[in-house]
Amino acid sequence: MENPDKLIWVYDVISPFAYLSLPRIARLGEDVPIEARPVLFAALLDHFGQLGPAEIVPKRRFTYRFALWRARQLGIPMRFPPAHPFNPLAALRLIIAAGSDLRAAGVVLQAVFRDGRDVSDPAVIADLARELAVPDPQAALADPSVKARLRANTEWASSRGIFGVPTLVIGEEMFWGQDGLDMALDYLAHPEAFADPQMRAADTLPTGVSRKKAS
Repeated sequence: MENPDKLIWVYDVISPFAYLSLPRIARLGEDVPIEARPVLFAALLDHFGQLGPAEIVPKRRFTYRFALWRARQLGIPMRFPPAHPFNPLAALRLIIAAGSDLRAAGVVLQAVFRDGRDVSDPAVIADLARELAVPDPQAALADPSVKARLRANTEWASSRGIFGVPTLVIGEEMFWGQDGLDMALDYLAHPEAFADPQMRAADTLPTGVSRKKAS
């Protein structure tokens, strides 16, 4: 069982909602220790047999527009990178090489969604490596221990049932999405409210019908 005194923030830099969550996560981290744990979202999608929002054409348009609207509501500057989705592997490995803390997460997420930079470009990764004091980014990104850490993070997430990013893990509970943060904060303040009969019944609600998969 995870230590409930430590929160784990699970994210991928491909998610605009991870960027939008970052200010509140950073403020929460001033009061409660938070471990920022980067994962590969695409591997979670594969594990659970899901399509990503950007892989469903009408959902793609809505998701991007919703993220921009949410940013405006929150007063957070936002600019999408040149293409999305993009390959986040180099950026995720750079974060791990830089110590995998909230600062490293913030530097990369802000580069992607505040400044609109393409982190699949080696030149951008080199710039961010200098900012994060990673002296040899090529060596760092190729380091087997860095690659293994990202795989381990992702396998841990899928084993815990984490299906999307960002997700905040509090003990045995998880709270998905930027819009799930209010629920997480309420859980921290009033955990007993999440153990009442209605909540417990929701955990075991029977399935009435299952959709057949296309053959």
